[in-house]
Amino acid sequence: MKSYQQYCPIARGAEIFAERWTPLIIRNLFLGCVTFTEIKDGVPGIPKTLLIQRLRRLTDEGVVETRPATTGRGSTYHLTDMGSELIRVVFALGEWGAKWLEIGPEHMDTRVVLWSMARLIDRGQMPEPRVVIRFDVSDAKPMDRFWLVIEPDAVEVCYRDPGFEERLIVTTTSAWLARWHMGHISLADAQQRRLIEVAGPPGLVRSMATWGLSPFAHIEPRWPAGMAAMSSSAVG
Repeated sequence: MKSYQQYCPIARGAEIFAERWTPLIIRNLFLGCVTFTEIKDGVPGIPKTLLIQRLRRLTDEGVVETRPATTGRGSTYHLTDMGSELIRVVFALGEWGAKWLEIGPEHMDTRVVLWSMARLIDRGQMPEPRVVIRFDVSDAKPMDRFWLVIEPDAVEVCYRDPGFEERLIVTTTSAWLARWHMGHISLADAQQRRLIEVAGPPGLVRSMATWGLSPFAHIEPRWPAGMAAMSSSAVG
C-alpha cells in the first residue's frame, strides 16, 4: 500500500494495519502462532509469497520481531510491544464485525472453525490428560471427518485418524458447528433440537459446551439473519 501522504495518525496507522491479511496475521500471532506454517494455517487463503511480504513489512515497521527457532533451524515470529498494542484494534474490529456483519455459508469453513477452537481451548481446564474429539461434518468439503487432539502441551487439528481413543463424537453441519463456536446457539440448545449430536460420557459432554468458544460469543448480532438465528435458537 502506498502512503496516504497525511500526518493524521489514523492514516499512518492504516498504512500498516489496513493491508489485506495483516489484521489476521496479527490475530494469529496473538493466538500463539510463532512459526511460518502455524501463521499460514490460520489464513489458508493467503499465497506463501504474500505472507512472506507481509511478515517482512511488519518486521521492518517494528510490529513483529524474529527470534532463532529453538530447533536451531529458521526463525519464529513474535509481536513486539508495539505490535501487542494493536490487539486492542484487532478486538475492536472483531466486536464490530460480530455485531454488524452478516455471516454466510461461504464464511463457515470447518477447518477454520476447528483451527480457531484449537487455539482458544484452555488446556488447563481439561478434565482428562488427553481428550480426542471426532467431528463428523456432513457437508464439509473435501473431507467430512476431523479430529481435535487436546493434550496438556498442545491442541492439534487432525485430518486423519490420530489413533487415540475417541472420547467424544460430534455430528453436525458446518453451519451449526460455526454458529455454536460463535455463540449464536448454546450446545445444549443445539443438542435439544438435534442440530448437533454429541456422543460420549455425559460429564465430558457438559464440560465441552464452553471449550474454544469465540471471544466474541457474548456479542448479539444486529444483522437480520443473526437476529433470526438467535431467536430460533431460543425457541428450541
